[in-house]
Amino acid sequence: MFYSRLSFKCTQNTVCVKPKFLATVARTNASGSLDRATLKIRNGPVFNGFSFGANKNVSGEAVFTTSLVGYPESMTDPSYKGQILCFTQPLIGNYGVPSSTAKDQFNLLKHLESPLVQCIGIVVADVALEYSHWTAVESLQQWCQRSGVAAISGVDTRQLVSYLRNKGSSLAKISIGEEYDADEDEAFEDPGSINLVRQVTTRAPFHIRCPEYYNKGYHIAVLDCGAKENILRSLVERGASLTVFPYDYPIQSISRKFDGLFISNGPGDPTHCSQTVYNLKQTMASNSQLPIFGICLGHQLLALASGARTVKLKYGNRAHNIPALDLFTKKCHITSQNHGYAVDASTLTAEWEPYFLNLNDLSNEGMRHKSRPVFSTQFHPEAKGGPLDTSYLFDKFFENIEQYKLDRGAEQRGIADSLIADILPSQRVL
Repeated sequence: MFYSRLSFKCTQNTVCVKPKFLATVARTNASGSLDRATLKIRNGPVFNGFSFGANKNVSGEAVFTTSLVGYPESMTDPSYKGQILCFTQPLIGNYGVPSSTAKDQFNLLKHLESPLVQCIGIVVADVALEYSHWTAVESLQQWCQRSGVAAISGVDTRQLVSYLRNKGSSLAKISIGEEYDADEDEAFEDPGSINLVRQVTTRAPFHIRCPEYYNKGYHIAVLDCGAKENILRSLVERGASLTVFPYDYPIQSISRKFDGLFISNGPGDPTHCSQTVYNLKQTMASNSQLPIFGICLGHQLLALASGARTVKLKYGNRAHNIPALDLFTKKCHITSQNHGYAVDASTLTAEWEPYFLNLNDLSNEGMRHKSRPVFSTQFHPEAKGGPLDTSYLFDKFFENIEQYKLDRGAEQRGIADSLIADILPSQRVL
């Protein structure tokens, strides 16, 4: 109770220090072995703490997540590329980090969402340098150091999140060392100014063959804008083989060879992916009945291709517990989200209609075509870690695929899965 009643004041260009009893916890965790570190918000406050990650200075966009668990999944989510991730959960690291190489029956990563840590830095109130969990193979500290990720503990994350909620997501810098050099304030880097999707997409097409036990004969094309492993898993375990293409691949030229098209999540400003938007527009024009499903960035790219616009949110939505209302069933679902941009529902054209609504900030959470088997969601129906409320949307996508196959009858789809499996690699090309 005492923790929740603490008051604080953190103003621009001031040094923010944790309350005394919390700072003591940080020093106890450090055991005298951690270097001092500083988190500086551009044109904002300075937070002092201790470094437990890589010994490097980093700069990026500071964002926060209110998720209570799932830090390995969050840190390897490509949607966090170029960002400094602040965890509002006070203690992080207590269950360690699972294997980064273990694979499941689909040859997908068993525990993580991508092969690499995607965020450039993390901020926590207190870090557990010791861990206990049956799946863990290393500590959060060891993982960050091995992966080159800057990490700072001992920060009053309540102050930081309060600032970010008031001012919006901000550029920030983690500096390692005793003193913060204010003269380096101009060196802040803005990941939103570059095409981050190009950094996380597969470099060449690859194929995920559905095991015989699951295989229902579906073949789906996936545009990899930074696809999470569990999204791919959610498709394969429902009976589909996948051919995964780079985000800007001219999918319109081969869309008729597939039973459906999936557009994945990914980082950054969707307007940087102009080639993808053009390709999607051409695909919908040339193959009007192709089932299409987009998630997160995929939702935004599909909206741009349909003629709508996107906007940058003040501080985004990043959590596992965000309520989204289905505008047609009137049911509220608890969703997992990670995005800083959203679709402006007021710009949807007459052929499209909003599908879901965020009940926290009333932003758009999905759209669907009024007559075609095409829909998308801003939230993550695969939800790992997080609730499974909306996983039925994958089933809806597969229902559209089955109907599409029936309507086409015996139409030749082109290259067989077995041949593609022989030609293409079986995992993402880094």
